[in-house]
Amino acid sequence: MIYLDNAASTQIHNDVLDSMLPYLKEQYGNPSSIHHYGRLSRKAIEKARKQIASLINADPSEILITSGGTESNNTALRGILKKHTSGQIITSSIEHDAILEPCKKLSEDGFDVIYLPVDKFGMVKLSDLQNHISEKTRIVSIMFGNNEVGTIQPISEIAKICHDHDVVFHTDAVQAVGKVPIDVGKLGVELLSISSHKLYGPKGIGALYVKKDISIDPMILGGGQEHGLRSGTENVANIVGFGKACELAKTNLSENITRMKNLRDILVQNVLNEIPQVSANGNLEHHLPNNAHFTFLGVNGEDLIIKLDEYGVAASTGSACSVHTQKASHVLQAMGFSHEQITGSLRLTIGIFNDEKEIKQTVDILKKVVEELRAVSPFKEKYSFSKT
Repeated sequence: MIYLDNAASTQIHNDVLDSMLPYLKEQYGNPSSIHHYGRLSRKAIEKARKQIASLINADPSEILITSGGTESNNTALRGILKKHTSGQIITSSIEHDAILEPCKKLSEDGFDVIYLPVDKFGMVKLSDLQNHISEKTRIVSIMFGNNEVGTIQPISEIAKICHDHDVVFHTDAVQAVGKVPIDVGKLGVELLSISSHKLYGPKGIGALYVKKDISIDPMILGGGQEHGLRSGTENVANIVGFGKACELAKTNLSENITRMKNLRDILVQNVLNEIPQVSANGNLEHHLPNNAHFTFLGVNGEDLIIKLDEYGVAASTGSACSVHTQKASHVLQAMGFSHEQITGSLRLTIGIFNDEKEIKQTVDILKKVVEELRAVSPFKEKYSFSKT
C-alpha cells in the first residue's frame, strides 16, 4: 500500500514510539504527585515542552499542551474572546472547520465575523485585511498553510498589519509545523496551533503557542494543570512522543523539506505530462513542500479515491475531518472553482517515508484509473481525453 494522505495523518516514527513506551508501562506516575514516579513524569513533560518550543523557536513557558489542533484553535479564539461580549473577528474563507465552526458559534453569541476572500490560488489579499481591521477587531485568525491545496499565506505581513492596529494574531499552523521553518518571534504571531499526528507523533495531543505577554482565559477548569490554562491529568506518554516528534522534525527539517519537495515536484510534473485535462491547484510558489492538489476534468473525485484504494494507493479529496459530511469543498468554492472542478479534485500529500519508486508507481496507477473512469464518464463527449 502506498500512503499519500499525510496531510490527514502520519505514520508514527519508530523513535517516537520507543520514547513513549516507558510512560505506558514503567513510568506511570501522575505528574502532579510529589513522589518519585510523579517527579519522573513531570520531568518528562517539561523536557517535551522544551522540544516543542525549540521547533518553533519559542520559550517553553509559552507552550500550552492541548489535545490537538482543534482544541488549540478553539482555545485561541475563545481564550481571547471570553473577556469580551462583542467585537469583530477576522478570518479567511478557506480555514479548517476547527476555525470556521467556532467562528459560527461566536457569531451566534454576538460577535461580527469577517471572512476574507481568497484569489484563485487560495491567497488572502493583504489589502482586504487592511480594509476590514479596525478598533473593533479582537482577533485575526488566518491559517499558515492550507490543508487542501497547500497554499502558504503571507504570515509575517499579516502579523505586521495586526500589530499596527494592536490586534492579536492567531495562525493555525497544523499543516505547516515540521514542514517549513517557523520562528514565532520573526513571524510576529501571538498564537499558533500545532498538532502532533501531522508530524509523525501520536494522535490526541497538540499545543498552542501563547506569546508571553498574551493573556487567555482557560477553557477547562479543574486541578490547575498547564499553569491553570488547561486542567486535567496530563497524557504523559503522548506528550513525550509529541516532544520527540518535534525534536526529530527540527533535526531533519532541511533534509525533509528538500526530499519531500523533490518528490512532490516529480509527482506534479509527471501527472501533468502524462494525463490530459488535469491542472495543479494552489499557489505553487508559496506552497507546502509535501502537498499536490489536482483537478481531473471528467472524473468524480470520490470514485477516484475508491479506485486508487483498490489499486493500493491511499489518497484524499480534501480534509479528512469533514469528508463524511458530503459537503463540497468550501476551500475550492472560495477559490472560484466550478462544481465540476470541485468534484474532480484529488489531494496527494507526501511524507518522510515515501520514496521516488512509490511516486512513479502512483503516477502509473493514477493514469490507469483516470482512463478507466473517463471511459464511462458522462463528460467523455465534452472533453478530449487524449494527450497531444
